[in-house]
Amino acid sequence: MSSTHADRQARSAPEPGAPPADRRAPDVPAPPVPRAAPGEPRRPLARGLWRGRPEDPRWARPAFLGLLLATAVLYFYDLSANGYSNSFYSAAVQAGTKSWKAMFFGSLDAGNAITVDKPSAFLWPMEIAARLFGLNSWTILGPEVLMGVGTVAVVYASVRRRSSPAAGLIAGAVLALTPVAALMFRFDNPDAMLALLMALACYFVVRAVEDGRTRWLVWAGVAIGFAFLAKTLQAFLILPPLALVYAAVGPRTWRRRIGQLALATGALIVSAGWWVAVVELWPASSRPYIGGSQNNSFLELTFGYNGLGRISGDETGSVGGGGGGTGSGQWGETGWDRMFDSEIGGQISWLLPSALILLVAGLVATRRLRRTSVTRAAFLVWGGSLLITLVVFSYMAGIFHQYYTVALAPYLAAVIGMGAGLLWERRAEPWASVTLAAAVVAAAVWGYALLDRTADYLPWLKWLVLVGGLTAALGLVFAGRIGRRLALGAAAAGLVAALAGPTAYTLSTVNSAHTGSIPTAGPAGASTMGFGGGGGPGGGRGGPGGFGRNQQGQQGQNGFPGGGTGTGGFPGGGMPGGQSQNGNGNGNGATRNGNGFPGGRTGEGGSMAGGGGVGGLLNGATVGSEAKKLLKEDASGYTWVAAAIGAQNAASYQLATGDAVMAIGGFNGTDPSPTLARFKEYVADGRIHYFIASGTGGGMGGSGSGTSAQITSWVEKNFTKVTAGSSTFYDLTRKTGSG
Repeated sequence: MSSTHADRQARSAPEPGAPPADRRAPDVPAPPVPRAAPGEPRRPLARGLWRGRPEDPRWARPAFLGLLLATAVLYFYDLSANGYSNSFYSAAVQAGTKSWKAMFFGSLDAGNAITVDKPSAFLWPMEIAARLFGLNSWTILGPEVLMGVGTVAVVYASVRRRSSPAAGLIAGAVLALTPVAALMFRFDNPDAMLALLMALACYFVVRAVEDGRTRWLVWAGVAIGFAFLAKTLQAFLILPPLALVYAAVGPRTWRRRIGQLALATGALIVSAGWWVAVVELWPASSRPYIGGSQNNSFLELTFGYNGLGRISGDETGSVGGGGGGTGSGQWGETGWDRMFDSEIGGQISWLLPSALILLVAGLVATRRLRRTSVTRAAFLVWGGSLLITLVVFSYMAGIFHQYYTVALAPYLAAVIGMGAGLLWERRAEPWASVTLAAAVVAAAVWGYALLDRTADYLPWLKWLVLVGGLTAALGLVFAGRIGRRLALGAAAAGLVAALAGPTAYTLSTVNSAHTGSIPTAGPAGASTMGFGGGGGPGGGRGGPGGFGRNQQGQQGQNGFPGGGTGTGGFPGGGMPGGQSQNGNGNGNGATRNGNGFPGGRTGEGGSMAGGGGVGGLLNGATVGSEAKKLLKEDASGYTWVAAAIGAQNAASYQLATGDAVMAIGGFNGTDPSPTLARFKEYVADGRIHYFIASGTGGGMGGSGSGTSAQITSWVEKNFTKVTAGSSTFYDLTRKTGSG
């Protein structure tokens, strides 16, 4: 954006050493769109939207709109196959359509017994859509797709401003075709909103460096604040590079820059803190219990289970922590190469080596530009966000799932687009053409290595990627000496070779159903640490890498990632309360009667709908027609038609019946909510009709002494057992006489 002020005009001038490109020089902001003179007819809006900026080639805006349309078609394709995706969050969406209080707090049920283990903002778009159009796959997952398309648009816009429309299109395509992005922008976890807001924050900071206006920094603070309300402290990962970059290279005086950053910090605190303040100040007796916490505190959840505990591995109430530091943990190997290993590599790392090469090249190429160089600042903002997130993900010892890596996708895509655009403009310089060729070689060689891990999946593709990439790289070495058409042909061939692997994995992802708590992208076998996710690698449909395989994809004795010697499917112990769903499952990584841990489908009421996960813990339950009919009887007379141990189990029954089901113990069954005394009060007051027996037992501890185990024991001793189909319930309105 240009300005009439003299100092801004000076900053807009081409910098020494900038390439004499056929497009806008790297540090020349986009000229303003000319305004119509008084009395002169304005250009029709539709024509302006189609034509775009006057300085752009005529093909630029149609190509951009085509990219967005293609992304939308790709992500919307067969969207309903994912069903309710993660039933844990879909049940919260359902609750939000029935209760405004549940919508505000993020309650899992309309009776407001307990919340999900995240703030509620990421649920709001889905809940609004479901309130308007009814609850179904499209209203739940449609907003996630739109956020994915929006993220592509933001990355394109940022790269186009600093490089060229072609570079923006490359960045947008890289993001859209990243396998984990295609997975999570079609899923109902918080990560879609997080990725969009983080991309917006980077865009706003680059705009602030461009013209020095405070409003851009304030908007960046607002974006990060609302990202906090989507996934708590993960939103703050990129704060250091964003703040440091503007403090160092912002166009204002240093005192003004500090003041602007202070205002941005205030905007962040207000945009995130208002909801936190309401939740913390609301009387605990009249709001739902904060799921995932042990003391009914959102701040405890933020800094413990969802915060610092993820780094250290000390996560009270979680399924299991990490190994601490480097080495092997329950959630995979930590270390500098974590993003490239067999568990995660196929999700995100296809172009990561190339991105690192291009980032270094971009910083070297801009090292002599003035302090306020916007091009260098853009590399620092997007590249710094990439690096800090990469380091934290590589070494965090606590709970880590493959799909977390979608947070890297916007940063990686922007660096690829900017780096490729800059080196292409300078291709006449030997170092630039050689570096661009090296980036293509890295993509081709690493793409071959990743495809070779799934040798039975399109076995010819790895050779096409390798040979095509190396041939294209050879042409790019001489890009500055051969004709433009030949150089463009080599660049196009290199781009195709680089994107062929992730595109194949992305198409496999959108062509498969994904459900459960821990989905993974790509074809079967692409990841060896899946805990269930249906259809994809590690999914429950008997695919490799399901629960019951260790980090090398081999069966372990306890069926938990990382091996171990437990006897009930968990490290050091059995299933909560010593049972799996319906009493089936064992500790040797096998499946009995379709229930239990690794592999197999299940068809029993109360067992895993998607298989591959621990019964009812990571995947939902299959609710039979008899069970549904039983729970629907006199449902209007109760606050909760049933109560179940564990949130996934409760969510499945809630989604099946449309009525509130209490999740005792929250997600893992380990939260101390409700207490036994409180549960007895609910039963005495006639607020709960049934207790679902086929759950996850007495909590993750395995000792059977937690709140969930106490409630289970009390119910089994005092109330009448009822069978509906293959599911077992206890009627809390009919005592056995022994109690």
